[in-house]
Amino acid sequence: MKELYEKMIREAMAAQRADVSTVQKKRGTKFSMADAKPYLDAVSGMKAGEGQSKAVIDLHKESVNSHYTILSKLTKTVRPEDDPFVEHYQTPVILEILCDKDPAFKKSMAEFVKQINKSEAIIGLESARRYAGFYGPTCVVDFALIPGSTSNVVNQILKATKIPDDHKKAILAAKSWGMNTSYGIGDVFAHAVESGETLTAATKKEIEMLASIYTNPVSAQAELMDSLGQNSFDCRKYMQEYRVKMEPFVLAAIADKVHYANIVTIPAYCVGDVAHHISQSTFNMCKDDMVMGIIEAVTDVIENSLMASVGKFKTPEQLVSVATGASAAAVEYILEMDGFNALMIVDLLTKRYHNYVQLNPTRGAAAELHNCDFMDMIYRGWGILDRARKIRNGSGKDLKPTVSGLPIDLTPLYTHEILNNPQWYAYPACAITVRLSALMRLADYPCLLTSEPITATLMTNVIALKKEIPAAPARICKNCASASCADFRHEYCQYREAV
Repeated sequence: MKELYEKMIREAMAAQRADVSTVQKKRGTKFSMADAKPYLDAVSGMKAGEGQSKAVIDLHKESVNSHYTILSKLTKTVRPEDDPFVEHYQTPVILEILCDKDPAFKKSMAEFVKQINKSEAIIGLESARRYAGFYGPTCVVDFALIPGSTSNVVNQILKATKIPDDHKKAILAAKSWGMNTSYGIGDVFAHAVESGETLTAATKKEIEMLASIYTNPVSAQAELMDSLGQNSFDCRKYMQEYRVKMEPFVLAAIADKVHYANIVTIPAYCVGDVAHHISQSTFNMCKDDMVMGIIEAVTDVIENSLMASVGKFKTPEQLVSVATGASAAAVEYILEMDGFNALMIVDLLTKRYHNYVQLNPTRGAAAELHNCDFMDMIYRGWGILDRARKIRNGSGKDLKPTVSGLPIDLTPLYTHEILNNPQWYAYPACAITVRLSALMRLADYPCLLTSEPITATLMTNVIALKKEIPAAPARICKNCASASCADFRHEYCQYREAV
């Protein structure tokens, strides 16, 4: 397995390095589609290793290739306001292919839509709670089943739907990691209520919206983009061409008996680096040297930590745990360099969230999603470092954090020139919150810290080994930061009740 693990690390880090090196070179300049070519080249190097399904790897590789090719034909650039949605056009197409090729699955989708129309009480309650901020900060498009997430509500409705269990799992996966359309629970409801409609009328509109994204996913996504003023490219043409390119690979995955839940998820999560992580918004954010420096240093921590344990991993899932645990510990350590820690930031952002709800009752459904990702990451990192500090005690030895019993190498944080010279970026004698201020910008956009290209690549590799087991959504307690530190919402999570 060592050779396989080395391959997985090599592929994951190639994806991350493609992003980071491109941003290093292009930050502060104008984004063009050609800037994302290094990421395409990195993904093109992925291969099925021993025991892995080639059909699964192809879903990832060919989706990125199709995405890059089509977008490059349709536009020269993508404006920042449109770039978050570039990874939302894939799952609607894949769902429609599955429905067209499998009448039984199409029937199950229709039954689920019928159940949505019967679920006024659930949808009304959850929409009202999300609108009012009942759950506290929550990620409406979470890849788990946390309170306030669309997956959570979909799961509740699926439990009452009489269709095969495998179809339930596929439908659930399509609104988690799969991101079937850009819609998040409660958005239509909130706007309807704020415009003066009754709660009953608002709930009816919400039901109609939810039903539409499963009845006609492609047209529903196009209409959502129309409503948001998306104009960087013709998204209808994109989805039309994406279907033509991807259909053979979807059929190959079906023939290889890849679980539908994996077929609907893999093609979406991997494409976001093209015109989203490598994009104008990223180039703008990373003009700041400290922001760029943090991304560089955390990337080095992840790679060093993975490579140090390549001969010690016992399961492929451990690679994901170490990669994400290493980044979590690294970001928490950077916070602590300025005298802050996760508990302080979770308290700050949770209090801010409740004020933000009152200031912006029609806030975008996804507004706080990355704040939640950031809080969950640093809270996990705080736990990792807290254990390490207690073990070190007063010995004066180097801090030696571990994840899953494996070491995290924090050395890059001690040696990165920018990270260790905050006085270059503020009044020198008082430069004590420079790193925190950079992290607060990254709190709105931590994708290269968490890191999405790394986890997407590693998860595809894991699924390629276990193609028949649905990988999404995560059927685990996420140990949500806000829920653990501020809000009492554990009982509303659905992770134990996942279909």
